[in-house]
Amino acid sequence: MKVKVGVMGSAGEAPEGEAEGLRAKAEALGRAMAARGCVTLTGGTTGLPHAAGAAARAAGGLHVGVSPASDAREHVGRYRLPLEGTDVLVYTGFGLKGRNVVLVRSCDVVLILRGGTGTLNELTVAHDEGRVTGCLTGTGGVADEAERLLNVLPKRSGAVVIFDEDPERLLERCLEAFNKRTED
Repeated sequence: MKVKVGVMGSAGEAPEGEAEGLRAKAEALGRAMAARGCVTLTGGTTGLPHAAGAAARAAGGLHVGVSPASDAREHVGRYRLPLEGTDVLVYTGFGLKGRNVVLVRSCDVVLILRGGTGTLNELTVAHDEGRVTGCLTGTGGVADEAERLLNVLPKRSGAVVIFDEDPERLLERCLEAFNKRTED
């Protein structure tokens, strides 16, 4: 079975001067997932997760979006989320926080790029669920603060959290941790 890798992070615009570099890292991550035969999962959203998912799809991978909406009309109208760049959209109808739980539970590995409070929610769900989680450091937001937060607010969960500034190396390290876990 293919490994399902979720990409979570900033759906909004990056600060001026950083957007191009952040997008390049997200796209590199998407291409690396496709090259390794992973299924890419996102929140069916915009920004960095969408850039990673669309890049994975363009490189021959499968991009599955898990939407907070009940249908395509609500996905586009109420949430203002894209339909393009995604192979399959799963409509949860659970809103943003409910979608986050379904998304994280559907992933074998969770990757965090930048991110705000919604991404923080995804990180805490991934940690509580004991997922292998990778944070792409140097991208800002939750990805850069996660290590400090997890040290200040420790909780035993069985989660494996990996920090790296290189997209391909982060993915490789996370896949190794996941494969080691499945072998044990």
